[in-house]
Amino acid sequence: MNNLDFANPEYLYLLLLIVPVIAWYIWRDKKAHASIQVSTLKSLKKAPRTYKYYFRHSLILLRVLAIAFLVIALARPQSSNDWKNVSSEGIDIVMSLDISSSMLAQDFEPNRLEAAKDVATQFITGRQQDKIGLVIFSGESFTQCPLTTDHAVLINLFSDIKSGMIEDGTAIGLGLANAVNRLKDSDAKSRVVILITDGVNNQGEIAPITAAELAKTFGIRVYTVGIGTQGTAPYPFQTPFGVQMQNVPVEIDEATLTDIAELTGGKYFRATDNNKLKAIYEEIDQMEKRKIEVKQFSTKSEAYRSYALWAALFLLLEIAFRNTILRNIP
Repeated sequence: MNNLDFANPEYLYLLLLIVPVIAWYIWRDKKAHASIQVSTLKSLKKAPRTYKYYFRHSLILLRVLAIAFLVIALARPQSSNDWKNVSSEGIDIVMSLDISSSMLAQDFEPNRLEAAKDVATQFITGRQQDKIGLVIFSGESFTQCPLTTDHAVLINLFSDIKSGMIEDGTAIGLGLANAVNRLKDSDAKSRVVILITDGVNNQGEIAPITAAELAKTFGIRVYTVGIGTQGTAPYPFQTPFGVQMQNVPVEIDEATLTDIAELTGGKYFRATDNNKLKAIYEEIDQMEKRKIEVKQFSTKSEAYRSYALWAALFLLLEIAFRNTILRNIP
């Protein structure tokens, strides 16, 4: 079954031009014929009528049809076979975010944690069909938001995240295992963890690689993101004289994060500033979209050519009739 839609539907408003064209024709037709009063029409009714009488309104009809089909062609009609369109299932995504005190380093604007929250919020806004959840971790881990399609609630919960909510430290293994636990019972075709950290695993009962093997067992893909500049980063320390900035070394266990990603079929990224972090999320977004879109079949085809040809045909017929058999019709 073919469906018809329009790439430029706003052009269909031009069909309103037909109204003044018809009105102008009716007004001109009345002006072109004089009236006369007679006592009876009996003799006139028997007068023979030529073909011009029967076809006297054909010129305006051809013109109206030409305008209508030309406007439809401009609106770019497109046909598609709805029986080939398959409903694609969304992706279930859990974002596992490090909120340890080191995420307050200011090598990102305004700091690593706020930058990660801002970019993640933009990512969530662009994934309207997906269920997304949020896990946070530092020395321990807990679920801030289970999988949900209510992205407004999720974004509000994101904004509430602050460093110091839980015991400090960096339990990468726990953060990943918690995210996997949220996804393991999902029936989505694609299940993904996006894990963001700026440090080295130093707490928790579960090793990062063990958590990665657990993710692999359940067919969960993990994208790991190391967030932090190269070398040293300014960090705010509380002193008796107020907050003072000191440069601290940036230590990210890139080898372990790479192993986690490769083991689960994901990819490791290093974000060194706000723009790089945004670009990483955009790349992950496109990678996951491609995995879904390949399951959809698009059979749209342009249909404006036939309408344009009909418009040209009606216009040529009007010109031909006006200059031949209907020459004297006003």
